[in-house]
Amino acid sequence: MTQITSEHLEGMRVKPLSLRANFSWTFAGNLIYAASQWGILVVLAKLGSPEMVGQFALGLAIGAPVIMFANLQLRAVQATDAQREYAFADYFGLRLMTTLLALAVIVGIILVSRYTPETALVIFFIGLAKAFESISDIFFGLLQQHERMDRIAKSLIIEGPATLLVMGVVIAVTGSLVLATAAMALVWGLQLALYDVRSGWLILRAGAVDVGALLRPRFAWATLRRLAWLALPLGFVMMLISLNTSIPRYVIEANLGEAQLGIFAALAYLMVASAVVVNTLGQSATPRLAAYLAASDRKSFASLLAKLLMFGAFAGVAGCLIAWIAGREILTLIYNDTYGTYEDLFLLIMIVATLTHLSSFLNYGITASRKFSLQVPLQVVISIVTGLTSLLFIPTMGLFGAAIALLVVFIVQLIGQLYVLFRFVLAEK
Repeated sequence: MTQITSEHLEGMRVKPLSLRANFSWTFAGNLIYAASQWGILVVLAKLGSPEMVGQFALGLAIGAPVIMFANLQLRAVQATDAQREYAFADYFGLRLMTTLLALAVIVGIILVSRYTPETALVIFFIGLAKAFESISDIFFGLLQQHERMDRIAKSLIIEGPATLLVMGVVIAVTGSLVLATAAMALVWGLQLALYDVRSGWLILRAGAVDVGALLRPRFAWATLRRLAWLALPLGFVMMLISLNTSIPRYVIEANLGEAQLGIFAALAYLMVASAVVVNTLGQSATPRLAAYLAASDRKSFASLLAKLLMFGAFAGVAGCLIAWIAGREILTLIYNDTYGTYEDLFLLIMIVATLTHLSSFLNYGITASRKFSLQVPLQVVISIVTGLTSLLFIPTMGLFGAAIALLVVFIVQLIGQLYVLFRFVLAEK
């Protein structure tokens, strides 16, 4: 056992960054990472086919809800744990258990499905990659809790381009999406082992007297049950949010085929890319929002949240204007002429993106209150609306029906989130 004096601890302590610094780092990391993920779709579209893009999107649509539920959104629980109710070892132990269960569920889905062997392998390797990402995420939660978003950003800056490069080379040389997704899983596993674990160690070492036990997960069952019960509502919420994205893709694949799913996924990712700044601000501001509520300073909480919402509206309107003015040119340049013919769909998707920006900020505000159970009934309603509108509009209106379904869904979600925020968060004395 290595003994560490208080002077050593003070010298090793990792000081939090300012909100501006955290935003700058998070923006840079998320921007590069999102651009790299977008680049993967561009590579698949240019070197492959819409069917290949569709297979990749289907793999994400199947694996993401499972992983999101298993994550229990522990990163948000960590980041808002201003009273340090649970130790990192507790979060780490629970995440390891749930991630293994999630992988087992994904394998079970593959075994009972009727997908081709190629599609099944793509789904598996994407699920494996997401499992590695899930473990990295628990270290990100630790870093976010200590307001050191720079280490998270550096991880994303390394991982994103590395994944794009490796997958691009594999696709160019072999033309195999199976090998490309296997390579993606390998990169994400190496990133976890070689960088993210060390980032967590740098934070934890300041408070430890046993350096060898820093990264050891703890399986104290009573504690894990309490933590799981606390986070379970948020796990349901994140699963349902992921399902709200995935359900239209399931319906598109079933009714229109993988090629049309590939086109929709390529256009929809532009919506994801436009949310980089939104998520950057939300992740950076969540600990501050939680601190305001913990101090019963609802005025400062409301002021910061209002600023975030105004920024989200501005970013959304800017995206809509760009899509309206140069939608065809952008799609043709990024993908090819086939995608360029969907300029009207692109504009509609960017309108939906504006609503997602506002919804994301409201979700960060509600999450900061740690009233996780309030989000469950809202997301259940949203999932039902998503399923009904997708089944109603997509078979008859095609890809435009999918975008219209999303538009209806986010309008309903915004109304529900505003009700929860004003009724149960801001109204408290």
